[in-house]
Amino acid sequence: MVPNELIINVSLSQSFSDKWVLKNVVPFHPETKIRYLLVGNEVLSQPDLKLTWWNLVPAMRNIRVSLKRYNLYKKIKVGSPLAMDVLETSFPPSNGTFRNDVSNRVMKPMLQFLNRTKSFLFMDVYTYFAWLSDTKNINLDYALFESKNISYTDPGTGLVYTNLFDQMVDSIVFAMKRIGYSDVRIFIAETGWPNGGDVDQIGCNVYNAATYNRNIVKKLATKPAIGTPARPGWPLPSFIFSLYNENQKPGPGTERHFGLLYPNGSNVYEIDLTAEKKEVHYEPLPKPENNEPYKGKIWCVVADGVNNKTALGEALAYSCSQGNKTCDPIQPGKKCYKQDFIVWQASYAFSSYWAQLRSSGATCFFNGLATQTTKDPSFGHCKFPSVTL
Repeated sequence: MVPNELIINVSLSQSFSDKWVLKNVVPFHPETKIRYLLVGNEVLSQPDLKLTWWNLVPAMRNIRVSLKRYNLYKKIKVGSPLAMDVLETSFPPSNGTFRNDVSNRVMKPMLQFLNRTKSFLFMDVYTYFAWLSDTKNINLDYALFESKNISYTDPGTGLVYTNLFDQMVDSIVFAMKRIGYSDVRIFIAETGWPNGGDVDQIGCNVYNAATYNRNIVKKLATKPAIGTPARPGWPLPSFIFSLYNENQKPGPGTERHFGLLYPNGSNVYEIDLTAEKKEVHYEPLPKPENNEPYKGKIWCVVADGVNNKTALGEALAYSCSQGNKTCDPIQPGKKCYKQDFIVWQASYAFSSYWAQLRSSGATCFFNGLATQTTKDPSFGHCKFPSVTL
């Protein structure tokens, strides 16, 4: 994958593009089976990369020229993975429309390029995030391919949907059709479900993750291809995200829990990617415990096993520098002060920082030093700030 930060350079210089392909692709092909070369990752979801938006398609063109120069263009397709927020409208599916700020200037030339080169529109399709954004109106079973008696009929087409995934994919199909490209193939660059997360996140558990991924594999592995209501019988090549739980990834807890495997290589849950194994042959899954929102107080404290005093000191200094009087109570002479107890001080600072700034997007992570807890760490007269859900 061409990193986001190199897209402008690639778009402005064919020589730069050639050198990048020569260094990152040529030495590894064909020993490594490289079939797709993606330019950037969810570029159009990042407003701070707006200048990069306009250089995305030119960069894709230059990369393909480079592949042609090294006689690889027939073997390697070029694309760029996009998130669902590239759509302005996705419901009902027949109303699917690309965002106005990218429709003409980026999506039209991109689809023209993909159509001409017989490549794919690569999309990241997560029913988890769609469900999470509207849990009152989207049934969880519908998002997990488990709905037995729930369906939705698109009023514009009469097409009947029995799961959220098909609905989302077809909204992309209709968005492409709306700007004149009805036949470009779709490749699901990422799909999956988190097997865990933070206390303040819902629906992220092993039961739901195993259910979704087993069901999506079953759908995608069926031959002949099932397709979607708008494209019956069309193959839908896909990647499950991800192979491993990325335990060092920043952000909310779900970001570290999309894997099929733990970092040590053991299974998070059983799954057969050929879809040949019957459901009855799997071991029972643990019952989901967080499909409903947690109600109560949560604190952010130093995670068990953390003993890196240097890292804790840096995180403590950072958290104390943010917000309003975040660390006043742990200053010398104050009610929460404990000399030489850095874990205590850092836990207070983390909780105070998170309680003040969570609504602005702050997370309880601190480069893996912190974790959420429902157990009140307060002691005596020292009351730790908390988040109440």
